Amino acid sequence: MTRSMSFVMLLAILVSVTDAAWEDAHATFYGDISGKETMQGACGYGDLFQQGYGLETAALSTALFNNGQTCGACFELTCVNSQWCKPNAGAIRITATNFCPPNYTPPVDTRWCNPPNKHFDLSMKMFTSMAEYKSGIVPVKFRRVKCQKRGGVRFEIKGNPYFNMVLVYNVGGAGDVSSLAIKGHKSSWISMKRNWGQIWNTGVVLVGQRLSFTVRTSDGRSLTFYDVASESWGFGQTFEAKSNFY
Repeated sequence: MTRSMSFVMLLAILVSVTDAAWEDAHATFYGDISGKETMQGACGYGDLFQQGYGLETAALSTALFNNGQTCGACFELTCVNSQWCKPNAGAIRITATNFCPPNYTPPVDTRWCNPPNKHFDLSMKMFTSMAEYKSGIVPVKFRRVKCQKRGGVRFEIKGNPYFNMVLVYNVGGAGDVSSLAIKGHKSSWISMKRNWGQIWNTGVVLVGQRLSFTVRTSDGRSLTFYDVASESWGFGQTFEAKSNFY
């Protein structure tokens, strides 16, 4: 592949995230106004308040979830063509943090998260920001947008010495991580495998080493974060890089 072709492909990916066209979908909500039921979920995140996502979140249908690869991506939604849309509500912005699984129990024509439907199951707070509670479901227009996050990219280290697991979150820009590499100060770069959602793993022993990470997002951009964790890091700890994707 020539350099010019690579540049054109990268430009096309960037445009798809930063200037995406509006598409049609539907939206519902799950849980109550506290949002307790929206915590954790299929992307691997935990307490969404502590992790900076709050209630500005959604579970995605199969057509959008992409086997967890869309976790962390941001979307803009607006309620359309319904008597239940709140006047002058404007658009809402959410981060994909969960999966709305398909349900093939009849009647399947009311199972909104089944393929090929594009569907957002929002927190109640976000749904009622644009539509009346009693509507239950509304048609929406949506598009991908750049994620605006505060602070640096964060890395939560889990697992054990022989099976390191890293949750990557608070990612700006495209938001969804497509690859992750880790390096101890005594090791070479190691490509991690997606375990599920935005949790990545490797079996290489890295205990007692300073840790650096290279993160690539779905728009083709990559950043390297050096010495994010000191030699004394421990499992269950979270470390924040000094920069982010913008």
